[in-house]
Amino acid sequence: MTRTVSADPNGDVSASRPQHRLSLRRSLARLSVRPRSILILSVIPLVAIGFGIWGWQHEWVLGVDSAVYRAGAETLLNGDPLYDANTLPVEPWWALLPFTYPPTAALLFVPLALVPTQVAWGLLTAVSLLALALCVRIAIGALPKPSADGPRWWASPARSTIAFFLVFLGLEPVWRTIFLGQINLILMALVMLDILVIGARGSRWGGVLVGVAAAVKLTPIVFLGHLFITGRRMDAVRGLITFVVMQGLMFLIIPHDAARYWTYTLPDTGRIGPVHWAGNQSLNALMNRFTELAPWASKAAMGIGALLAIPAIWLVLRFHRKGQALAAMLVTAFWILLISPISWTHHWVWVAPLVVLLVSRLPQTTPATAWKRWLGTFAVFFVFISCVLLILPNGRNVELHWKVWQNILGSAYIFMPLVLALALAGRWWLLRRKRRPATRDDAVGDNDEHAEIATGG
Repeated sequence: MTRTVSADPNGDVSASRPQHRLSLRRSLARLSVRPRSILILSVIPLVAIGFGIWGWQHEWVLGVDSAVYRAGAETLLNGDPLYDANTLPVEPWWALLPFTYPPTAALLFVPLALVPTQVAWGLLTAVSLLALALCVRIAIGALPKPSADGPRWWASPARSTIAFFLVFLGLEPVWRTIFLGQINLILMALVMLDILVIGARGSRWGGVLVGVAAAVKLTPIVFLGHLFITGRRMDAVRGLITFVVMQGLMFLIIPHDAARYWTYTLPDTGRIGPVHWAGNQSLNALMNRFTELAPWASKAAMGIGALLAIPAIWLVLRFHRKGQALAAMLVTAFWILLISPISWTHHWVWVAPLVVLLVSRLPQTTPATAWKRWLGTFAVFFVFISCVLLILPNGRNVELHWKVWQNILGSAYIFMPLVLALALAGRWWLLRRKRRPATRDDAVGDNDEHAEIATGG
């Protein structure tokens, strides 16, 4: 069933009104009669696969992280240990990195071990690009439908998906994910598909994809809490069961590696990389850079993250009650990025659906205040497309000696969601102040009217 949501001039949506739901079947049917759309959405993934095959034939260095994924899968198939050493014996010379993912990830990466390393990058990149397009389409489908007489330039799903897809290839988290052969776009697609499509329809499969995403990379497990506090408790339970069953399966298959991961590998954040490096955009990194690796920096970051959970939950519930599921989900996503000990820049692919949401709200304002939303949207987009973090000196502990302005620019990703949250809180506070005098005037008018009626005036 398709439901519509109407927004007031302030962009608020009533939770009592039905919400538009994305129909993937209908979207695919519409796409099938648009040959140009099919060509655009398929040519780039096919080019990626072609690059992978060409790179294999010419021994190119493609996808450091995808090479590690493939090596982890091959190591699993060979029966060798995943976590006993800092590198895997089957890794190529240009990708000698530790395998830091849960053992379930190695199992799910097995298809990559069936093809050469460079081809594995091409295949993973093709899936990631399709995942990006899917995320854009899901985000558009989760937006409130505009009123009949309102602006509809962003409400054409096919054209908007293609436009956003092409533009988002320039976002630093997106192109870095593709360049490294990372899985961030795929995991984001799993979470969005579960929360905004499958679970939103009351499906018995709700929560399962979030559980799978958490089994591949632990941070998505926080979305189970998101499902729980937004009233989808059975989805949260199914997701948790999925996660636990997949971990239990690995204890049966490779008990040594499974036990070692949860007891030694997971607590060792240094195995992932230096927390103070500029590429780490988390509160933990910010505190360690600012305090020059003070022993209490990480604990302070955890404390700040715990305090931020209070306004984050408030925002999630507020958006959820107003029927804004996409906005509520994004609050959880960016809170995870802030509190995670390691949030590399390529983890911030969640900015893509955020930009879709911000752009969709541009018409929902008065001409006098439109510039504020345009400025805010441009600022968010500019932070992630400008590659400002690449300009600053980094590596070899240079970040520990940054000046104040360098610390600010070098933490641009971290400050973005904080500034947005403060802007939202300030806007709601101002709106409440404006409404109070009007309410008081109405109350005084009602009292005078009642007095006149009582006295026969």
